[in-house]
Amino acid sequence: MENVPVETAYRVLARKYRPQNFSDLIGQEAMVRTLTNAFEKGRIAQAWMLTGIRGVGKTTTARILARALNYKTKDIDQPTTVLDSLGEHCTQIIEGRHIDVIEMDAASHTGIDDIREIIEQIRYRPVSARYKVYIIDEVHMLSTQAFNGLLKTLEEPPSHVKFIFATTEIRKVPITILSRCQRFDLRRIESKALSAHLRQIAKYEKVEVEDQALSMIARAAEGSARDALSIFDQAIAHSNGNVNAIAVRTMLGLADQARIIDLFEFIMKGDVVNALHELRSQYEAGADPLTILTELADFNHLVTRLRFTPEIVEDFSLTEEQRLRSLDFSKKLSVPILSRNWQMLLKGLQEVNQTARPLQAAEMLLIRLAHTADLPTLDEALKKLTQEKTPLTLVKNSSHQESTNANNITKETMVEAHASSSVSNTLPDQSDLKTSLKNQLDHSLQPENLVKNQTPDKINVQEVTETLENSQSIDLSEKSANLSRSVTQTTEKITQPKTLVINSLHDIVQLAEQHNDAPFKLLIKEFVHPVSFEAGHITLRLSENTPQFLAHDIEKKISQWTEKRWTITFVNEGGGPTLQEESIAIQKTLFSNAETDPDIAKILNHFPEAKIVDIRLNKEENDLDLLPNTFKNADIFKNKNDINDE
Repeated sequence: MENVPVETAYRVLARKYRPQNFSDLIGQEAMVRTLTNAFEKGRIAQAWMLTGIRGVGKTTTARILARALNYKTKDIDQPTTVLDSLGEHCTQIIEGRHIDVIEMDAASHTGIDDIREIIEQIRYRPVSARYKVYIIDEVHMLSTQAFNGLLKTLEEPPSHVKFIFATTEIRKVPITILSRCQRFDLRRIESKALSAHLRQIAKYEKVEVEDQALSMIARAAEGSARDALSIFDQAIAHSNGNVNAIAVRTMLGLADQARIIDLFEFIMKGDVVNALHELRSQYEAGADPLTILTELADFNHLVTRLRFTPEIVEDFSLTEEQRLRSLDFSKKLSVPILSRNWQMLLKGLQEVNQTARPLQAAEMLLIRLAHTADLPTLDEALKKLTQEKTPLTLVKNSSHQESTNANNITKETMVEAHASSSVSNTLPDQSDLKTSLKNQLDHSLQPENLVKNQTPDKINVQEVTETLENSQSIDLSEKSANLSRSVTQTTEKITQPKTLVINSLHDIVQLAEQHNDAPFKLLIKEFVHPVSFEAGHITLRLSENTPQFLAHDIEKKISQWTEKRWTITFVNEGGGPTLQEESIAIQKTLFSNAETDPDIAKILNHFPEAKIVDIRLNKEENDLDLLPNTFKNADIFKNKNDINDE
């Protein structure tokens, strides 16, 4: 045993170069400035809450703070943040073995008994230091009972006691605890500061290291100093003291940034063969498919940012090739294309995470990206439509029921045809439009053509007819103005507190809406046929299968809501259609007109497999008078993904 060499324990870089005072902390200037001012003016708090991600210096800051509170030398005997030399208690505090600085891990001491022990101990003054300091790490792990037990002591601790809490999950700490502490959010350390810190340590360790390797380590650390030092420690061992970019990339399983840009370029060109070959090549070189896609998403994000903030191209962490090629892509690719890539990459990353075959999932994603790369965006397709001069053949009409059946839709495209669009075609001839819409409404409102038990929209046929008679051939901008005036008039009508005059079923429905009686409103729409409306007298006809209580409710509620006595007469025949039947007829008319509209026909011809699946009027309530070709101010097409989401 005498000849056995004495082995000196190796200390990892994260422990060897742990900050010993506030000047050694990197990236936390705001906190250091606040604490420095507080100590200089004697405004020292009773408790601090330190929060941030792992490795940014929470526990280290707590020990430095404990050292500052108990700092004592031959010349200084008061709390201070200037810790130029070791004081009487500094060594023991730094090493975590001072009797008056108690460190507790809340992850292993979560109960009320542990807090009760602290409460019993704080009555006694410190043995040798100025303050008795309790450092509780991962404080969010304490139980509810433990937090409650700590409240009173934390609010009014003895003058010789200070609390320092640290947590990575600040949202899990009760607000009652937070309100009793000074909170400091320790920031992620910027890559530039991390790289400079690693460069300084490399000099102390006498290690040769490339700038690009340091940038890669700093990026991989994601703002954590401890992670950066751990990776750097591993890189030194991996490269035998000569840390270069190739060694770091191999060690971390990262993809070569130049090859990532090549892959991005293949995708944007729609070159599936070379894109798949590049992916396979990087995979065989040791790069993980998830890492490759993540790097691809990061580069897409960089290109997108460069379109709006070109100054970030000067970021020191970017290589010269990244700067030049990303800037070039930002000038060529539009935001819609980059946004589409981003959404597809995010979805692809989820698929790769969930599948047992990540490489195959990554290949399928690249195929989709390359396939859509040369497809025009929606704005580009619509712009092309407005520039087309050749006449187009109208599409074949399809029934409303067929067009709304999502199971029969093979491909749908979302197109919003607003009245404010650049399409400036005028509406069809006035006389033809009147005749067409009147005939279709009359035909649809015949008893044999009415479809029941469908969700209705209100419409006043008489108001539609009057609008038609007074309408003239107008362009889209005029129609939009008329619709806006109609919205305003209807809104004013709805906001009236009471309807004292009832001239139609719409007035009854308005009363129900004003009094929040949704069941009564639905019953009126479905079962009531209007016969006549006179002053103080209303004649109605009820449909078959009408609930027996409805007749009584109509008379009672109308009189009650209008504060006026009404005579309600019910007859067995005659009368107009129900509001539900009117709505169905109007929907049929809208679909019929939409299918024959020149602008819509142009869009349908441009997207051969598209179908009209829905018509949505641009208003909150479906009770406005319909203007001619109102469907032009509606959302006509809908993407299949949106249909599935609903």
